[in-house]
Amino acid sequence: MYLALLVFFLQCSELYTQERVFTFNTVEIKVQPSVKVKNGAPMSIVCRADISKSTNFQLKHNFTIFKDGKLVFMTVSNKGDAQYEIPMARSSDTGEYECTVEAGGKTKSSNSLHVWVTGMTKPILTAEKKEVLEGEVVKLRCELPEEVPPLYFLFRKIKMNSTPKEKLVFEPYRNFSVVEFSVEEGDNILQFDCFGRRNVKLEFESSEYSNKTLVTVREPFIKPTLNAKPSSNITEGDRIQFECSTVVARMHDIEIILQKNRTILNSIVYKYVHEYSVRDEKLLKYSAVATLEDSGEYLCKVEQGRASKTTKLNVVVSELFPKPILAASMSKLDENKELTLSCSISGFRKANFSILRKNSNGDIWLKNSRNLTMRVNVNDTGSYICKAEVKGIVKESRPVRINVYAPVSKPTLSVVSGLPEVVLGKPLRLICRSVMGTPPITFTFYKGNNEVKKVVINDTYATFLDENIRPNDKRGYKCDARNNHSSGMKTSNILNVTVIVPIRNASLGSIPYGEVEDGSETAFLCSVKEGSWPIHFRIFRKTDRDVLLFEKSENADRVVWRKEAMSREDMGTYYCMASNRANVDVKSHPITISVILAAWQKGIIAAFVLISIAGAAALALWWFLCKKKKAKGPSMEMSGSALATNLTSEKLTRQHNDGDYYTGSSYIEDSENHMKSTDESNGPDLESAEVEYTEVEVSTLDPHRENTRAS
Repeated sequence: MYLALLVFFLQCSELYTQERVFTFNTVEIKVQPSVKVKNGAPMSIVCRADISKSTNFQLKHNFTIFKDGKLVFMTVSNKGDAQYEIPMARSSDTGEYECTVEAGGKTKSSNSLHVWVTGMTKPILTAEKKEVLEGEVVKLRCELPEEVPPLYFLFRKIKMNSTPKEKLVFEPYRNFSVVEFSVEEGDNILQFDCFGRRNVKLEFESSEYSNKTLVTVREPFIKPTLNAKPSSNITEGDRIQFECSTVVARMHDIEIILQKNRTILNSIVYKYVHEYSVRDEKLLKYSAVATLEDSGEYLCKVEQGRASKTTKLNVVVSELFPKPILAASMSKLDENKELTLSCSISGFRKANFSILRKNSNGDIWLKNSRNLTMRVNVNDTGSYICKAEVKGIVKESRPVRINVYAPVSKPTLSVVSGLPEVVLGKPLRLICRSVMGTPPITFTFYKGNNEVKKVVINDTYATFLDENIRPNDKRGYKCDARNNHSSGMKTSNILNVTVIVPIRNASLGSIPYGEVEDGSETAFLCSVKEGSWPIHFRIFRKTDRDVLLFEKSENADRVVWRKEAMSREDMGTYYCMASNRANVDVKSHPITISVILAAWQKGIIAAFVLISIAGAAALALWWFLCKKKKAKGPSMEMSGSALATNLTSEKLTRQHNDGDYYTGSSYIEDSENHMKSTDESNGPDLESAEVEYTEVEVSTLDPHRENTRAS
């Protein structure tokens, strides 16, 4: 029974579950009345969910609306839509909106929708003070209370009959901004306003202008006055006095300055304080003897804090007398010549004159006179002036340059490196020097009779670089020097330069070449294909290090070195090196020398070998004979003895005749045959014979003789 109830319950649950199936089709978000809404107008954000169900059953929906990722609205409804009401839209409501719906454990979100609330609220402008002094600042605050940063604020300072001054401020984190405007000279009644601006989708949107704020400006002092006494038109030599004055309403750190161009002539500071009702006049004085340089524009300036007022006055100083003129009899002259300097003033003779020489440490006085005559030397070269004084006014002439010249000495021409030679392929640098002579000096270089360089230089020497050097270049060099002295030009001696040809292609040979007999003489020849003499030759033998065997300098392109007795220690690799004044070592290809035995040494060795072989053969023969004697007994010994005697006699006879010798082996064969025949004919008679021993000389048999006997 319980089992039946359980099955029934499961079937009912399955049927119930199948009846509550649903799915989200879409979730949409909309704005009413449109995505672009005017500031202050009502706005609704509508979120709608489209859901498909298996049967008609109730479903709770959780609606959530986000703006720029932040939650702004949330509600639960049985309906398929929800609405977020905004009674008065503000620019802060501009942004990206998105809604999310959750139902029965399922969630779906809409696409994002951009809503733009056009227009901005009117900004509010306030000023810290309504009344300020010149030199002070006006502090302003502009606020957009219903806007959200980032925002831009533009402030304007409006003055009558002038272009407004503007200041733009960016505020990334607040909806207000504060700026300061300085109050300048001439500002009386000022008006200020501001407006805001924001960036929406790469477009700028601006608010309307704020309320206008009025600020009144008061003067702390009046504009100064500047006077010149006795007049602003005066003659040089007369005394002129300047008076700069102002009237102040509030005396506190007032400064009066008198200046000409950028130079301050005089100033004064008043630091004590008066009440506002007190008006006090303050005066600055300055006097001087007028000169032409005093002509120009003068400025009287009064400053207090940031406040500043100025007055200008133009002063003209008439010339009492013109500048003196210094004249010289000559501007360029030889030393020991006479120079006359004369100082004069056009149309004016009553003056005190003096002539001076300019110097970096101060002018050098020469004479209190209109004229000066002197005999000059080189040290008198320089600039001269004259001064004229009338009524305490001193004027200076323009400087006159005087150049005194000493004659050039005969120049010397030499090679910069020292020796009068140059390596082929390298440049030649020459120096022409004139020990005496006042610069500038004109140096001219010649190669042969051709001018190759001309230079004017403020020194006593000049250089020339010749890069066109040829092997057979035998033209001499010379130079001349001249300056402004009347003596004219001086010429150097001719310099002959040797062209050194570098060594090229060194080679080494020997006689005999390759193999040399021990003890014999060998000649080594080291030669070069090209190179200037003398040439330094060196011959080396390579071992574990390079051993110098021979060196010699020759005025030739080759050298021979004879080594008298070569030995086996002289075997090895040889090479030579050649160099000259070009200081370049040229190495030859190596050659290999082998030392072999001499002919007599080979003969001794051959004789020693032959003797050794003969000795060995004799020993072998003796051993063989001894063995046979022991085997045949006494009869054999007797027969051998007689046969040995005969053979010995025959050998001595043949040695007398032709010096031939028979080999031991032939001797043995003949004696055996002879012994056999004797034994057969004589029988036992030989056994009783007395045995006689004879020395036998055994030598190597000449094969030619052996062939003769055989025949």
